[in-house]
Amino acid sequence: MASLVDLAAPGMHTDGFWDPITSTLDWCEANYQFSYYIAELANSFSNLFTIVLAFFGVVHTWRQGLPLNHTVSFLLFALVGIGSFAFHASLLYSAQLADELPMIYLVSHGFFSLFDTNPGFGTLNDPKTRLLLVAEVLFDVLFTWSYAVVYRNPVYHQVVFGLFDTGMVVRGMYLMRQAKTEEDPKEKDGRLTATSAATPRTVRDVVIPRSVRKDMRYCLTAGVMSFMVGFALWNVDNVFCGNVTALKRAVGWPGAFLLEGHAWWHVCTGYGAFLVFTGVSYMSVDGHSASRTSPVN
Repeated sequence: MASLVDLAAPGMHTDGFWDPITSTLDWCEANYQFSYYIAELANSFSNLFTIVLAFFGVVHTWRQGLPLNHTVSFLLFALVGIGSFAFHASLLYSAQLADELPMIYLVSHGFFSLFDTNPGFGTLNDPKTRLLLVAEVLFDVLFTWSYAVVYRNPVYHQVVFGLFDTGMVVRGMYLMRQAKTEEDPKEKDGRLTATSAATPRTVRDVVIPRSVRKDMRYCLTAGVMSFMVGFALWNVDNVFCGNVTALKRAVGWPGAFLLEGHAWWHVCTGYGAFLVFTGVSYMSVDGHSASRTSPVN
């Protein structure tokens, strides 16, 4: 995922398989230090954690029969990890876009989905669902054009990503706060009876069992905290790159791999995103028991 290290930072480049570097960003990790074919070893392979979590989410949502939009979220999450691996391995601009654009697709999908509160998170037969889907696709197309063609500033990308990410957490907390707290009177044997899909409902018609509400709060809160820790480590890596590099040399490898701040950013944000999108999945509680809905139990 993107950072703010200047590509012209001294001492960061050696020859490698993917040269010349065409990305607009580079990182504190020395390039091609351990492999002629992988520009940034730690930053590349730290994305495997994200990919594993993403596919775990895909399998869970599929097996539990959650609405398709949740499976799509975790597939986009996996795409971010794959794109980030390609970016850090090659430092090519095309691979940079393969990392950065799916990040926007992921958070925009999560954000727009949280405004679809009809039973089962809606279907394509629902006008509101179709409208939100069109809005999501149009935004993604416009952002892709504006970022890849018009204004290639990483700060622009990071601001949009941060706004969507924050909006998604705020919207999730709002839905959780406004939904009914008591158990659904139709609940039998720990399983909620789905409301008729033909009957519109408001946010206050959503019933979230107390146990599910507790897990939702944990996922959203812990997810945000994990993002904050990752952001702090990311900026230490950016601001104090020279000091961190000297410390790496003093410690020596493989121990110095633990000092790769951007790799820890991948781990922290990967875990944070997994928790946030798990929390979002609780919005589709209709027709699912609390225990079946949670992959973190």
